[in-house]
Amino acid sequence: MKSRLALLHKQQGVAVITALLLTTLAITIVASLFWQQQVQVRSIENQRLQLQKQWILRGALDWASLILREDAKHSSDDNLDEPWAVPLAETRLDQYVENGRSDSETSDATLSGSISDAQARFNLKNLSVNGNIIKDEVAAFERLLNNQKIDAKLAQASADLMADAQKIPVALMANQNPAPQPMNPTQVEDLLTVPGFTPAILNVLKPFVIFLPVVTPVNVNTAPVEVIAAKFNLTLSDASTLIKSRNTATFKDRSDFNARLPGKNLAASEKEASVFSSYFLVNGKVHMSRAGLNMQALIERNAGQTKLISIREF
Repeated sequence: MKSRLALLHKQQGVAVITALLLTTLAITIVASLFWQQQVQVRSIENQRLQLQKQWILRGALDWASLILREDAKHSSDDNLDEPWAVPLAETRLDQYVENGRSDSETSDATLSGSISDAQARFNLKNLSVNGNIIKDEVAAFERLLNNQKIDAKLAQASADLMADAQKIPVALMANQNPAPQPMNPTQVEDLLTVPGFTPAILNVLKPFVIFLPVVTPVNVNTAPVEVIAAKFNLTLSDASTLIKSRNTATFKDRSDFNARLPGKNLAASEKEASVFSSYFLVNGKVHMSRAGLNMQALIERNAGQTKLISIREF
């Protein structure tokens, strides 16, 4: 009798443990399903926010292109006093963009951006044309590097990189078998392939240099002191004098620029200096809920028409 009671108690204990195990397993399965569903919902939300941000930035890009086209209709030069040069401060888009928030949530959808003159920077494309190194441009780049306390030898190394890359199509047209050549740089970051360049050096140079699709002059109405000093072989003091004069009255044409510095005739050529630009950088930033997106686009303006050259999202 006692043995039967003991056996019964054991069976009841096993039943309880089994029930607990089954309950735990069921809870684990349900929790896992809920977690997977939450991950899927969050993934869909992130995709929707990403697409929404991209469309907002594309709309901002169209807006910037319109401003540049309108500017070309009413102005024969480009300077920092024109409407395109006024940045768009951070603007809330709550009333314009539905970002899927509930009534209890607060929205922080914002857009900001700016247009800058790409030809205000030193165009590294000028260092080499069809595989031929342009010595005057290399010397100008050396001066820019020197003014920034950077090894001036990197200028020649950069020109060599571009010249070698530009020779590849020529060799292919001649039915030759060229050896592997360096990549053709199109972004400032590509200079990291040149021995001696570091991310820290690029951070110093980025405000002053750019790769444009073609050889271009510098817009003296928008270029900073550092670029004007390097491009036209001036001291930083003389370049600052020109900037102060420009702030009083923008340069009407190249002749005006050449004659503006007291006691000196700059004699800048048409290939070196200009008062209007064909290339502009559009920077945009949109922030929605927990996500943000930055964009930089290069726009070409020619004969009152605009064309998107490149766009980067980061």
